[in-house]
Amino acid sequence: MNYISNNFDHQQQSRIGVLITNLGTPDKPQKEQLRTYLRQFLSDPRVVEVPRLLWWLILNGIILNRRPKQSAAAYSRIWTEAGSPLLLHTQDQANALQESLSARFGDNVIVDFGMRYGQPSIGKKLQSLLDRGVGKLLVLPLYPQYAGPTTASTFDAVTADFTRRRWLPAFRFVSHYHDFPPYINALANKIRAHRVQHGAADKLVFSFHGEPLSYREQGDPYYGECLETAQLVTEQLGIKEQDYLVTFQSRVHGKEWLRPYTDETLKALPGQGILSVQILCPGFAADNLETLEEIGVENRDYFLSAGGVQYQYIPCLNSDVDHIDALTTLVTHHISGWSCEVS
Repeated sequence: MNYISNNFDHQQQSRIGVLITNLGTPDKPQKEQLRTYLRQFLSDPRVVEVPRLLWWLILNGIILNRRPKQSAAAYSRIWTEAGSPLLLHTQDQANALQESLSARFGDNVIVDFGMRYGQPSIGKKLQSLLDRGVGKLLVLPLYPQYAGPTTASTFDAVTADFTRRRWLPAFRFVSHYHDFPPYINALANKIRAHRVQHGAADKLVFSFHGEPLSYREQGDPYYGECLETAQLVTEQLGIKEQDYLVTFQSRVHGKEWLRPYTDETLKALPGQGILSVQILCPGFAADNLETLEEIGVENRDYFLSAGGVQYQYIPCLNSDVDHIDALTTLVTHHISGWSCEVS
C-alpha cells in the first residue's frame, strides 16, 4: 500500500479542522464534464446497489452515452456567471461558518469544504487541513437526514483516505441533525418570513430527495427522519397536519422509491381543489440542480399545467444567518471537549 507522507511532527498538530461536505457538481455544464462527474457519482456502490459487473455494463454501455447530454442541458439552465450554484453556496457557507467560529475560538479552528464527487475533492481538502496544523478533525456532511447514499458515502470517502495515511487526526463525524432544534428553528423562520411577505398557501409541501424503498426496508432511517423534520417544523409554526404534505422527488424509474412522489402529487393537487402551494426542500442545505430546476421549474410546470394557480418555491437555507448560527451551534457542540484543550 502506498501511504500518504505527512511531512510534519504530529505532536504540533493542535488546531481543530471542520470539513463541511456536500454531494458535488460538474466543473462545467457541458457533456464531457457531466460524463466525468456522473461516472464517479454513479459508480459509488452506496448510490446504486446493483451487482458491480452488471452495473458497470449498464453504466458504461447505456447511461454514460445518454444521460450526460440531458444533464448538461439541465445544468445549463441553472448555471450562473460565477459557476455552479451548489459550489458557490457551499463556499459561502464555509466562509460564514469560519467567521462565526473564529469569533469564538480565534485561529484555533479552521473551516473548509469538500465535495463527495467532483471538485474540490474530500481527499485534497483533508490534506490541506492537515498541512495547516489540524490534529483534530470534525466532518460535517450537510445532509440533515441520514441516508446511506449520502451520509454513509461521505464517511466511506473520508475513511478511505485515512487508510492511506500513517498518522491520523482525532476524528469526529456528524451523522445527522434532522431534529437539531437550531436547524428546525432556521427552517421555521424561513417559512415564517416567506409567509409574512406572501401569505399562506392551501398546502405547504416538504419535498425531500427520494431513495429506493428497498433501502428503507433494509434499515436506512432516512424516511423516518424526513417525517420527523417536517413534523417538528410544522409543530413550531402551528400548522395543522391536514395543511402540509411530505413528498419525495428525483426518483429513478424502474423500481419502487419512497412515496408519495413529488411530481405525481403536484399533478394531482389541483384536481383536489388545492390551487396554491408553497414548497421547500429541507433535506438540501444549499440550492442546486434538484431544487432550482426540478422543483423551481419542472414541478412548477406540472402543478400549473394541472390547473394550479399559485406555486411558490421557498429557497434552501443556504447562507442565511439562522442557518449559519445553527451550524455554528452544531459544530461547537461536537468540538466542545476539544475546544477546552486549545490555547
